[in-house]
Amino acid sequence: MICSITSFAQEVNKHISYVSIYDYLDELANGHIIELNSAIKPYSRKLIATKLKEAETKREQLTKRQQKDLDFFLKDYNKEFIPNKNFKRRIDLFYYRDSLFAFTLNPILGFSYSANQNGNATHRWNGLEFNGSVGKNFGFYFSLRDNGINNVLADPKYLTQEPGGNYKPYQGTTKLRTDFDEARGGLSYGWKWGSVSLLKDNFAWGNNYNGANIFSGRQPSFAYLSFKMAPAKWFEFNYVHGWLVSQVVDSSKTYGSGSGLRNSFFPKYLAANMLTIKPFKNFHVSLGNSIVYSDKNVQPIYLIPFMFYPSGDHSQTGAGANSLGENSQMFLDISCRSIPKTHIYGSLFVDEVNVGKMFDKAKQTNLFSFKAGIRVTNLLIPNTSFTFEYTRTNPWVYVHPIATTTFESNRYNMGHYLGQNADEIFAGAKVKPLRGLTIDLAYVLARKGAVNPFVQVNGVNAGVAGAQFMQGAMWVNEQVYFKAQYEIINDVFIFGSCAYGNTNGLMLQTYSPAFYQGKTTTATGGVNIGF
Repeated sequence: MICSITSFAQEVNKHISYVSIYDYLDELANGHIIELNSAIKPYSRKLIATKLKEAETKREQLTKRQQKDLDFFLKDYNKEFIPNKNFKRRIDLFYYRDSLFAFTLNPILGFSYSANQNGNATHRWNGLEFNGSVGKNFGFYFSLRDNGINNVLADPKYLTQEPGGNYKPYQGTTKLRTDFDEARGGLSYGWKWGSVSLLKDNFAWGNNYNGANIFSGRQPSFAYLSFKMAPAKWFEFNYVHGWLVSQVVDSSKTYGSGSGLRNSFFPKYLAANMLTIKPFKNFHVSLGNSIVYSDKNVQPIYLIPFMFYPSGDHSQTGAGANSLGENSQMFLDISCRSIPKTHIYGSLFVDEVNVGKMFDKAKQTNLFSFKAGIRVTNLLIPNTSFTFEYTRTNPWVYVHPIATTTFESNRYNMGHYLGQNADEIFAGAKVKPLRGLTIDLAYVLARKGAVNPFVQVNGVNAGVAGAQFMQGAMWVNEQVYFKAQYEIINDVFIFGSCAYGNTNGLMLQTYSPAFYQGKTTTATGGVNIGF
C-alpha cells in the first residue's frame, strides 16, 4: 500500500526541538509498529511521513490514543504523499500545491515565564518559517526567529541543556545583549535511496532521552553539507561537512575602520560520518568518526564521505614528532528494540584510547564518553513509558590544546552538555493520557569534577596522563521536575513545569547562571506556535 502512494523524494528536515513527533515515532518503534534508526536526527518530513503511513497500515495494533495521535500528525505529513489539498489538513497561514510546486508558510510566536527564589526569566520569540518542494526531487525550507530574554541561561560555560544563542556585547562594553536572532534553512536534492543537501541547522547523533553525547545539537546552528544514502534495508550512511564558528581572532587579518574594529576569525571545519547496519530486525549498530580542522582552506580529503579521518589527518599533518595534528574522534552507537516494548541503547564517544596503558591508572589516557540506557513503553500500563539513563565522560574528552580545533562551535561544546570529567543519572516517567497531552516526571543527578589545563613537556601533552575520573565533585545539580504540555492544534502548544533543584559546589558561580544557583523551586509556563 505504501509503495502504491505517490512519494516525493525531496528532503525537508523537521527541527530536533519538535519533540512531539520524535517521541511518537520512538513510541511506535518500541512497540514494533515501525522500524527506526533513532541515532541520527533530525528526521526529514519524507521519513516521518513514510513511518506514519506504515503505522496507518497497522492501525489495529495501536491504542486509541495512538490512533488519535496518528490522525493528528497525518493532517500535516499527508502533504508529502497527497498531491492536492483534498484531505483533512492542518491549519496553515498559507498553503499551496500544484503538480510542480508546493509551499507552506507559518508564523513563529512564543513566550515563556519562569520564576523562583532567585528572580525571574522571560523569553519571547517571533518570526516565520516556510518549506516547500519543486518537482519530485528539490526541497527547501527556512525559518527566522527573533529572541528576546531578560536573563542569559545558555552560555558556553553553563551546564544546562538550554539551546545556545549568539549573544553579542553592546559596543564598547562587556555586557551581553539580551536579544538575538537565529536563522535556519536548507536546499536539498533527493532521490529514491539518498539525498544531498546544503543546510544551516542543528543535528544530533547518538541514541538518548536526556542529551546526546556524540553530537548534542545544543550549539547555535552552523552551515554544513549533508549526504545521506540508504540503498538497502540493512544499510544507511550519513555524512556532514560543516563550517564551524571558531571565535578565535586572527590578529593578522583584524583591522580597524574609523571608530570600529573588524575582527577576523580563524576558519574551522568539521567532517563526520556514521555508518549504520541492521544485522537483524530492530537492532542497529552505528559506527563513525569525525575530525575538526583549521588554519587552512577546505581540504578535499575531508570531503570524501567514507574516509577514516584520523588516518587522513596523519597523512596531512604528521610531519614532525611533536607536531600537533587536527582533532579527531570515533564513535559507536547500538540500539536494540528486539524485546517488544523495550529500547536498550548505548553510545560511545572516543577522543583517544591507549590500549597499552588502559589498565595502568598512573598512565591511562583513555579519553571516552559513554551513555547507556533503557526505556520500556506501554508495558503493563498503557500510554506510559519509563526511562533510566547513565552518562559518564572521562577527563579531557571534548577538549583540545589548540584553540582553533576544539570540539566546539561558537565556543559551545558540540558533545554532551556536561563536558569532560562528569556523569549523570536520569530516571523519568512519561504519561500520555490524551491525544496531544504529555506529562513528564523525572529525577536528574549531574556531577562535574575538576578541569585542569593541558600541560606540555617539550611540546608533548603530558597533562592527560594519569588523569583520574571525578576525584571530588566541583559542581553538583540534583533536580526533580514535573512538566506538562498540550498540543492544541498542529505546532501550537501550551506548557508548564515545576522543578525543585539543588545546585552547589566550588564551581557553582562558573557553571550555573545565578537564576539556578542554590536550592530553588522554579515554576514555568508559556505558549508557542511553531519552532
